[in-house]
Amino acid sequence: MPILKKIAVSNFRNIEFQELEFSPNVNCISGGNGEGKTNLLDAIYYLSMTKSAFSNTDKYNFRHGTDVFSLCGTYLMHPETATPEGTSEEEEITKFAIQVNASGEKKLKKDDKTYNKVSDHIGTLPIVMVSPSDISLVSDSGDQRRKFVNSVLSQMDREYLSAAQQYNRLLAQRNTLLKGQSPDTALLSVIDARMAAPARKIFEARKSFMEGLRPVIADYYRVLSSDSEQVDVEYRSELCSDGSSADSPLSIEDLFSRNLRKDLAMGYTTSGIQRDDFVFTMGGHPIRRCGSQGQQKSFIVSLKFAQYDLMKENYGFAPTLLLDDVFDKLDIDRISNLLSMVAGNEFGQIFITDSNKVRLSGILDKFTSDRAYFETSAGNFSRL
Repeated sequence: MPILKKIAVSNFRNIEFQELEFSPNVNCISGGNGEGKTNLLDAIYYLSMTKSAFSNTDKYNFRHGTDVFSLCGTYLMHPETATPEGTSEEEEITKFAIQVNASGEKKLKKDDKTYNKVSDHIGTLPIVMVSPSDISLVSDSGDQRRKFVNSVLSQMDREYLSAAQQYNRLLAQRNTLLKGQSPDTALLSVIDARMAAPARKIFEARKSFMEGLRPVIADYYRVLSSDSEQVDVEYRSELCSDGSSADSPLSIEDLFSRNLRKDLAMGYTTSGIQRDDFVFTMGGHPIRRCGSQGQQKSFIVSLKFAQYDLMKENYGFAPTLLLDDVFDKLDIDRISNLLSMVAGNEFGQIFITDSNKVRLSGILDKFTSDRAYFETSAGNFSRL
């Protein structure tokens, strides 16, 4: 189980330069809105996922007036072997460093050895983040929900990551061909055949993931809401359209063949697993339409905690958990239930932010004495 012992952040968002050492258990970061709490959590997330949790492009991650940012994390990779006397021989201290410049070049190193591919790092430092921006999973299009599922599965399954990359490359080629004048249908058929295997891998992985996730989400939500509502998730894919089922889905070739005339007319691929969606419901109705802000937030927390459980089961150890402004829009009963869940589960290292230092310490002091407090102002952090 990787534990982040120390981080060095340079020119990332509003953080000019900071070196911070963390507790292996609970780390609490307080400060006003816009002071840098979320930016620190995003730096930790970036070290794990090689990208921001909030932006698809790095141009928003550079501190104003700079054209290079860097992050370096010192991790204890096997803390379960620790002894009271100190670091055991089996423990492994590993440094991960990433540097990004304005031209888009991204260099990632493990103990000063550069990765051949940045994607080789994904899954090495498993992580789960809960933030206010997650409400887009409920309110926005299926694209956000697909990104969420892709992010989780890419951490746990390298074959899934490879299949997704391959499918997207071939999809881009197919769309380029469709945009041209008089597309070669024979070449389209070749591309379609090559897309079949990665499409099937992606479909099966998403279906299996959702089957495992559904009961865990329901259990967490039941605890969080004191059993006041019932929630569920439904996986919808065009491979299960036209009478086919999840157990016997269409092939991507059959789906593309049925929609070829439409694709040629529109100039792009109008069907496929890139259109999959995951419908969140409460009491059988879409939660984005019938759920209050507190109910939607409770669902998101339950979804992310269910993700955490499945990742922990997959890895055999607990991922890092980032809780950004998690108390927002939750009433006191749900906050208490949330902290009880954290305290009662075998969570690993936790980072939690709140704008109210008194509230944060007042809540956490009831559940654990093993924590570290930090306060931030204008991107400067101090340990209290």
